[in-house]
Amino acid sequence: MRRDEKLDQGVDSSNWPTVLRLLKLSLQYRGTSFRVLILQIILLAMTLGVLSFTGLGIDFIRYQVQPESAPPPEWPFGIRPPAEWSAMGIVFLIGGLVCAFALIKGVMEYFYAVSVARLVQTDIVVNLRSQVYAKLQQLSFRFFDANSSGSIINRVTGDVQNLRMFIDGVMLPILVLVVSLTVFLTYMFSMHVTLTLACLTPFPILATITFLFSRKVRPMYRENRTLVDKMILFLAECIQGASVVKGFGREREHEEKFAARNDHVRDQQHNIFWKISFYNPGVNFLSHISIMILLAYGGYLVIAEGFPLGTGIVVFAGLLHQLAERVNQIAGITNSAQQSLIGARRVFEVLDAPVAVENPANPKTVEDPRGHVVYEGVWFNYLPNEPVLEDVSFEARSGECIAILGETGAGKSVLLSLLPRFYDCQKGRILIDGLDVREWDLENLRRCIGVVFQESFLFSNTIAANIAFGRPHADRKTIERAARVAAAHEFIKDLPEGYDTILGEAGVNLSGGQRQRLAIARALLLDPSILILDDATAAIDSKTEEEIFVALNRVIAGRTTFIVAHRFSTLRRADRILVLERGRIVQTGSHDELMRRKGPYRRVARLQLVDAPAMDEPHPSPGKGGAS
Repeated sequence: MRRDEKLDQGVDSSNWPTVLRLLKLSLQYRGTSFRVLILQIILLAMTLGVLSFTGLGIDFIRYQVQPESAPPPEWPFGIRPPAEWSAMGIVFLIGGLVCAFALIKGVMEYFYAVSVARLVQTDIVVNLRSQVYAKLQQLSFRFFDANSSGSIINRVTGDVQNLRMFIDGVMLPILVLVVSLTVFLTYMFSMHVTLTLACLTPFPILATITFLFSRKVRPMYRENRTLVDKMILFLAECIQGASVVKGFGREREHEEKFAARNDHVRDQQHNIFWKISFYNPGVNFLSHISIMILLAYGGYLVIAEGFPLGTGIVVFAGLLHQLAERVNQIAGITNSAQQSLIGARRVFEVLDAPVAVENPANPKTVEDPRGHVVYEGVWFNYLPNEPVLEDVSFEARSGECIAILGETGAGKSVLLSLLPRFYDCQKGRILIDGLDVREWDLENLRRCIGVVFQESFLFSNTIAANIAFGRPHADRKTIERAARVAAAHEFIKDLPEGYDTILGEAGVNLSGGQRQRLAIARALLLDPSILILDDATAAIDSKTEEEIFVALNRVIAGRTTFIVAHRFSTLRRADRILVLERGRIVQTGSHDELMRRKGPYRRVARLQLVDAPAMDEPHPSPGKGGAS
């Protein structure tokens, strides 16, 4: 595997590139973002309105009670009620205005919550999840070889969801904090500069503590995501391998292993929460120091200098309370920031992963390929200096059937995976009809090649939909014809719903041989020029294999076919056989030709007891009969 396709290769210690990218992502939905900002400004204005008129009411009542000692109330914007109004009428007016501001604030909070939910859940999270899935479809097999399914699934689900936390748990609270500070501090400075500065003295200390706390917990959240990945991977493997676990009676051991991983995640999270539990009280204490300063210094100003009690001290106290609430959110913001930034990096790692197999700049489309295949000096490796294929060259003429034999790890599947560009070779080239496969339009290339993998995968859908996966709009007659050729029609019609039978996950309600026959039917439905059967009959009994190949003989005629096989009943059917050893072609020829030569093919045949009596006897010359 190439290292540049392996995720989690170390994370940039700076948060700023990720933050800037998240902000850019949010600005793609600037309409909703702008509406959220406007609503927040309105909410702040309503808060000021409630506090201001509450303070005005206190000053007005105080003046009515102590007209000789209390200063007259200062009405906003110089607007005063008519002189003939009674004191109680003015009090009711002020109370009504407070209720009106509070009512408007409540309505705006509803629209604010709806706008935030739409921005986060509908716009950003849903669209980003679709982008990540679309990118996964572009990545080569190398990416999936290098990264566990648990990690990939966690990035598409949990980590993308964590980005929601950045919007409504980090970006919006910070935006609210900045706007609140701007609005509230402007109002406070306009009332009394010295008192405002005095009340703000704890804030630099608070900022320093927050910065240090953020640096402390950042690597802990990164470790937490890694532990969750490992737990999900173990869970996925246990679900997929449930039959193996039960078959060997290892249920209790696997319960204990999963519990250990789960406990590890819990203990690591407890460590994070333990640090947060120390941080929160410190933040709360510092925010209350501002109230203490206000009571001491503000009380002095009221007594000594006649500073207004209602529109002065009460409004100051209300604004400081609002600021304290905002500041107290810093702990939550910091906590959310670390989780969301770690999640964001992991999502962006997928989005930024190199696409190893890309469509060429000027892709060429072949309408009716003949299937003439040539490998010229092909080299391939997963890791540097560890070649899987070495200087492989051969030709498959149009309509020829080529079988490939080799030990496990010899490179058989990789050899054929290069043809539809599941991987790209490092050296050499592969030609189809004289055109390098890297010049083909990728979709066009893969649609002219039918592939049946060693392990057939079926989707949780109807049997008909699985067979028609490559041609979703194929009619039932075409689907049934492909199933007949793959010797699948008989068992399908015996199912309760026939072709409309819904398969369980990965076709769990079918036998291995039945799943493989459906996979063969799926490949044949494409009517490909080139057919690849990667040990496709390994899970099928000899009788069914014979039925399939009797039908396939009609289909194979006229199309180039590659068969990876170990059964000599299959190998005999090939026009030519390639024998691979450690990534090199060491023998080539027909079954009869290879049986006359000493070498790995004949050695494997002896082990399978094929033609054993004839092997120790002289073989007749060509044209006079021979081993078959």
